[in-house]
Amino acid sequence: MADLLRKPLTRDGLVHAVTPENAGWRYVGFELHRLASGAAASGLTQDREAILVMVEGRAQVQAAGQDWGVLGDRMDVFERTAPHCLYIPPRQDWDVTATTDCTVAICLAPAKGGYPARRLGPDGITLTQRGTGSNTRWINNIAMEDADVAESLLVTEVFTPAGNWSSYPSHRHDEDDYPRITYLEESYYHRLNPPQGFGIQRVYTDDGTLDETMTVKNHDVVLVPRGHHPCAAPHGYEMYYLNVMAGPLRKWRFVADPDHAWLM
Repeated sequence: MADLLRKPLTRDGLVHAVTPENAGWRYVGFELHRLASGAAASGLTQDREAILVMVEGRAQVQAAGQDWGVLGDRMDVFERTAPHCLYIPPRQDWDVTATTDCTVAICLAPAKGGYPARRLGPDGITLTQRGTGSNTRWINNIAMEDADVAESLLVTEVFTPAGNWSSYPSHRHDEDDYPRITYLEESYYHRLNPPQGFGIQRVYTDDGTLDETMTVKNHDVVLVPRGHHPCAAPHGYEMYYLNVMAGPLRKWRFVADPDHAWLM
């Protein structure tokens, strides 16, 4: 299995390039581009669908033979407003030119071409509370299964207040046994506020054959190939992450760690 903690490749430009090949799995791909105003990035979806997420900043976007205009109005991800996103089918070009400094995520998964290009958000994305107490976090569902907008991709944003836990109680989605559980690979793109902060994420299986606890910093990516995957933000530092999930079935069904299922 490839390293689960991915550090930024560079400060600007193509910051992350996760592929099924270098992740050692089958479905999820993830790119992150940090562009100065006037800089550009482009790509081809090939045999994969993509959801482009304007994490922050604004950019002129062309994709799937259309000009989508300037996308983005959230200048800092921790504003917690709904993001501007775009679904791009397989075998289509995309091109982004920054009109301000911006951060653009490209979420990828296999697809055959059953859905058209379309905007996803900000309309229809509502910040929603999940959990209570020190397990409270806030969710922007970009493309979860209740939205019939993609073949494979499930994409969501999570804001975890300082001192709180997230992706908790511990749960896993690593078996293809619907409706009990679904097999979904998952990536976490992390941000911290203030940016010098850190968070903690543990990825572990019930039998202990995988058990890694990682310190995550601003712009790190964590890969979750299997097992439980809780994370936590220390006092004084708010945590954001962008989740990308995909597998053979576009359903999110999970099983709790039996030691912690009583917290559900």
